[in-house]
Amino acid sequence: MYYNDKDLEGWVKDLQKKIEKEEEQIYSKTVIEEYRNPINFGTIKKPDAYAKIKGPCKDTMKIYLKIKNSIITKACFWTDGCGATIAAGNRLVKISLGKNIDEVSKISNKELIESLDGLPDEHIHCAKLATDTIHKAIKNYHK
Repeated sequence: MYYNDKDLEGWVKDLQKKIEKEEEQIYSKTVIEEYRNPINFGTIKKPDAYAKIKGPCKDTMKIYLKIKNSIITKACFWTDGCGATIAAGNRLVKISLGKNIDEVSKISNKELIESLDGLPDEHIHCAKLATDTIHKAIKNYHK
């Protein structure tokens, strides 16, 4: 089937609206905001702490931290995962900034899920991947 540019543009817009409506039925507004606007996505050159974990669903999470006097002064994450994984990584990094590394090492995936206003059961592992990764980065820092 052949589409002209105007038809194709309309089809794409309609499809995007359908996807967004389905997402809004599955995810909280907080999750959607975090994964659509991941302000902490990226890497840090010469981080003080770093970790990389591949989760059970084959998503990879990397976390990079800059630490001064045991306080996280800069943090970024990178993932090849789904929207829920992006949201979990972004939110975790956001709530870790300015905090003591001992405090951050105690953040549970349950606390992260609560800060995201929930996650569907099939995406709980995304929060666990994020918390496991930051905990490993902090352990690596202590080595």
